[in-house]
Amino acid sequence: QQQQQQQPPTGQTQPPHGSVATMSGPHYRGGPPPHHLAVSGQPPQTSPVGSVASGSRSTHSHASSAHTHIHNANLNNNNGGSGFTPYQPGAIQQHTAKHMGTLADQNQNPHNTHPHLHAKSASRASSSSGGASGVGSGSGNAGGLGAAPPSKQEQRLTHEQFRAALQMVVSAGDPRENLDNFMKIGEGSTGTVCIATDKSTGRQVAVKKMDLRKQQRRELLFNEVVIMRDYHHPNIVETYSSFLVNDELWVVMEYLEGGALTDIVTHSRMDEEQIATVCKQCLKALAYLHSQGVIHRDIKSDSILLAADGRVKLSDFGFCAQVSQELPKRKSLVGTPYWMSPEVISRLPYGPEVDIWSLGIMVIEMVDGEPPFFNEPPLQAMRRIRDMQPPNLKNAHKVSPRLQSFLDRMLVRDPAQRATAAELLAHPFLRQAGPPSLLVPLMRNTRQH
Repeated sequence: QQQQQQQPPTGQTQPPHGSVATMSGPHYRGGPPPHHLAVSGQPPQTSPVGSVASGSRSTHSHASSAHTHIHNANLNNNNGGSGFTPYQPGAIQQHTAKHMGTLADQNQNPHNTHPHLHAKSASRASSSSGGASGVGSGSGNAGGLGAAPPSKQEQRLTHEQFRAALQMVVSAGDPRENLDNFMKIGEGSTGTVCIATDKSTGRQVAVKKMDLRKQQRRELLFNEVVIMRDYHHPNIVETYSSFLVNDELWVVMEYLEGGALTDIVTHSRMDEEQIATVCKQCLKALAYLHSQGVIHRDIKSDSILLAADGRVKLSDFGFCAQVSQELPKRKSLVGTPYWMSPEVISRLPYGPEVDIWSLGIMVIEMVDGEPPFFNEPPLQAMRRIRDMQPPNLKNAHKVSPRLQSFLDRMLVRDPAQRATAAELLAHPFLRQAGPPSLLVPLMRNTRQH
């Protein structure tokens, strides 16, 4: 069998105001220069890309925080667990199997690629797929197995097979014929995000451009196309179309100039009405996705974008998974360390409940300004999440009993006892949720920074 091409890890970064759905260039919130951890002889990498939340990222300093990308290593050092299989409806899965050769085998055997732990200080933590070894053993070092890189001919064939599979799920034609006035707002190691003008409507759109040759896990690109194309909801970022332009996947989506929720939580103090307003809109999106068997797996403030009028939209669908009666649970270690649920870190089978835990951590962000353990290295934080009782608010004395009760229904270690999105929508705390316009002053305050 061919071994999948090994490439440097990719992840998520976020620029600032005026936002798109996902991917961005490097961003720092002040603090010292980045440090890197790399394993298996791989050199440290810079400029990861994954999430573009907006056009001008905040510069708030988290000097000792880490920007982490975890790829295909095992947290428990037991070489167990399954690899990540992106959401692919039946027809797409058949096309993928037909045209992508060993991709399905790669998903079943996550040890075909080098495990990586890539950390960058002074920046928001980014999404991770795969795992990190050492959490179970008490070791802080990442490590694992790696295969010899494929020959140039194998690489070329793999790229052509992948491109052929992707061609079947994107639109035909050249988007440049209908788009004008491109302005780049984010850039990273695997692609860029631009604002452009749709000639036919005159509206501004966001265009996410991803280089097929630079993706660590190219199969995840199917999520970018399929999830956002097939699932429509007022609180989910709207995707208009996707195209292959030479060796790039272009995804054209709505442009959300309000920026990411992260910019608000790091610059403003939100009151409980505003927190309830954000949570209610997020839960509507999650209730819809979960009803369709879709797990987001990367809920955090960076994944929440705002329109100019305060409407909240969920973005960053690159790590979604589909569950069904035939495959009701997943096991891959996917997400962003500080927001991961205990069962994900423990590599236990999990379902949509993981999004509820992550939303609870996002509530802590809105109250405290950052997630728990954010000043600790990612692996240490993951051990704490896995082994300790659910985290508490730093400012617990400042919140109402209703908000605390709402949070307590989400941060439950036993996923079977965790509230569902539908149950949380009926929680008394959300009765104080107001119209989206309540969030507009927060965006104004963010722009002043």
